[in-house]
Amino acid sequence: MTPQRDPQQQDKIVVHVDADLQELIPGYLDNRHGDIQAMREALAQGDYETILILGHSMKGSGGGYGFDTITEIGSALEQAAKGREPDTIHRWVDELLRYLERVQVVYD
Repeated sequence: MTPQRDPQQQDKIVVHVDADLQELIPGYLDNRHGDIQAMREALAQGDYETILILGHSMKGSGGGYGFDTITEIGSALEQAAKGREPDTIHRWVDELLRYLERVQVVYD
């Protein structure tokens, strides 16, 4: 009999973060969930400027906290907002949500 694997665990993305940032990380990740909601609302209203600003902010902050993927997603969102590409924005917002659902932080 083969052992059962928890699909939630095998899909986790492990990110190693400096232990000095441990108090800041939960709030940082919660704020990214807030960004998702804000970008969805902005997209529904055709407000590309808000998406551009949020993407730019993520591009600048992600790597500083150890989340290079957030930096990459933020950059893609910023570019898509500049180009007013709603389908691309929607795809990257969904990608951010999937990332946040899977990320597991390990403090070193």
